[in-house]
Amino acid sequence: MNFRKRTPSVEPEINLIPFIDVLLVVLIFLMLTTTWSRLTEINMTLPLADAQKQKDRPQQIVLTVSAQGQYAVNKSPIDGSSVGALAAVLGPLASKEATLVISADAKASHQSVVNAMEAARRTGLSQITFATQSSESSGS
Repeated sequence: MNFRKRTPSVEPEINLIPFIDVLLVVLIFLMLTTTWSRLTEINMTLPLADAQKQKDRPQQIVLTVSAQGQYAVNKSPIDGSSVGALAAVLGPLASKEATLVISADAKASHQSVVNAMEAARRTGLSQITFATQSSESSGS
């Protein structure tokens, strides 16, 4: 029989440094592989702006873009919605001092507004601004 006193056993020591290293690697892996799809689901309502009302300019051309992509220049409807048809109407009105004000419906397609800007570029209208409504008058 063995009657020797046993020495108290040493408690195992948990080394936290490798554990932290593994957790950081897993965290980096998750951050790199996660898709951030919520950023593409942002709902927004355009156009609203809190800007001071601009003074009326003497040579101002107002181009209205409807939600259906139809155009009107100074409240006169335009036949056709192509860039060429729009440029043909804007051409006689264009001058160096003239400012084109694009007043697009909030639901108008982006392509309709880009077509209006392209027609302005073709006719030499370099001063372009966008009409918006203030957030106080929108009721929301």
